[in-house]
Amino acid sequence: MSYNLAKSALWLTSAEIVFNISSYVIHSAIGRILTPADYGRFGLTITLTTMIIILIGRGIPTAMTKYLSEVFESKPEWVLPIKRKAAFLQFILMSCVTVIFFFLAPVIAWSLGDPTLAPLFRLSALIIPSFALASFYVQYYTGLHQFNIQSVLKVARSLARVFFIILLAYFFSVKGAITGFVIAPLIVFFVALIIDIFWISKKYPTQKSLVFDWKKLLSYAWQIVIFFLAYELFISIDLYLVKGLLGDDHLTGIYNGALTVGRIPYYLFYALTIILLPVISKTTSENDHEKTNEIVSNSLRLMIVLLVPIVILMSYFAKPIIELFYGVNYLDAAMPMSVLVYGVGFLTIFYVMCFVMNGAGKTKIPMKLSIIGLVLNIVLNYFFIKKFGIIGSAWAITISSFAIMFLMIFYLQKEFKLTIKLKDLAKIILAGVVIYFFSQLFPQSQWMFILWGGILFIIYLIILLILGEIKKEDGEFLKRMVFKKNKKIPQ
Repeated sequence: MSYNLAKSALWLTSAEIVFNISSYVIHSAIGRILTPADYGRFGLTITLTTMIIILIGRGIPTAMTKYLSEVFESKPEWVLPIKRKAAFLQFILMSCVTVIFFFLAPVIAWSLGDPTLAPLFRLSALIIPSFALASFYVQYYTGLHQFNIQSVLKVARSLARVFFIILLAYFFSVKGAITGFVIAPLIVFFVALIIDIFWISKKYPTQKSLVFDWKKLLSYAWQIVIFFLAYELFISIDLYLVKGLLGDDHLTGIYNGALTVGRIPYYLFYALTIILLPVISKTTSENDHEKTNEIVSNSLRLMIVLLVPIVILMSYFAKPIIELFYGVNYLDAAMPMSVLVYGVGFLTIFYVMCFVMNGAGKTKIPMKLSIIGLVLNIVLNYFFIKKFGIIGSAWAITISSFAIMFLMIFYLQKEFKLTIKLKDLAKIILAGVVIYFFSQLFPQSQWMFILWGGILFIIYLIILLILGEIKKEDGEFLKRMVFKKNKKIPQ
């Protein structure tokens, strides 16, 4: 089967855009359908379940992705044995975690000081097996570099989420919205299963005598699980501390709105993590240090180039952005969001570079840094929320995010000889400062902020072009990273 990674990357990026749009359509609709208090309860339930999902949705499947990336071309006979062993481990873990979470729901609700959350947590337990099944196949196709199939699954999930979550939320409020989160991944799983049965599995030789060592999967997976769990806690613990320390469902809902919109930069760059992990895994397994270092350095620089204007403009236009997504009932979320988005920018750099480390097999570094960030975030949130309310929580995650981003860059320099010139960074910062001051001249009017933001973004790019920071080589690098000559997989 021949394929072109450049074309696949385009598919994946397009699907990621569709998925992100669907996410914000859902949150915007639910925020308007529900009251801020109910939206806060919804956010607490889904966020907690998401953290639990990390235990089974990212660990074994991500380990499977790494090992599939290393063998699917050179040793295709190992593809199905790796898949079978990963599926067995995934099923056991999925079943155990679902049962434990279901029975612990009342205890979790009690710890948050709101026993009425228990039925919602128990209902959300059904999301765990549903997401685990879908996640397994998504990671399976990632490991095979089948980004085009992955994009189809992503679009299918996007459409299913929009339809079922909004429809059920309209008729059944919070419980309906949670039920929609159960149904959507199941649809993705069945689509993926059909594709696998009738197409993908037939393209790889079946050799039942080959048995992949399950210890390899678990050895890689447990560190990935701790990393993802610590990371998800890091980006979500502030919501629970707001609820626990302030005890106000309305403020929890307002802060959830700030969190949801403020994470736009993170979602914009998520597709990069999907591409980087298998690419870095392949270059490091081939001991191609020069190519690995080139990919890491250029990916980081280009990400900073794009993140700087996005963060600055989102912070300045926070009020019209919040009003666009949620309406006037959530305008109090604008101030915390204007601070939070800077933290999300730092966190996005950290998160994407974690996949570089994971792809290179250096899983302990992201794991340790995520734990450090989590502890720092909890401590800062505890004191800042008590003194400053929800704006204090936004500052806590911003400071914590900068700290772990700085540490990650230190480790990148140590492990990959990262090369980002200070003069390049100075040019990017200068262009960012210029558009920050220019932005003060533009009114924060609803809808028109989109035009003003576009104009400021173009000014930013023109400045970098004049300074020589955006080069022809950048385009060539992107082509080299995602382009690969067509090859045949042995039948």
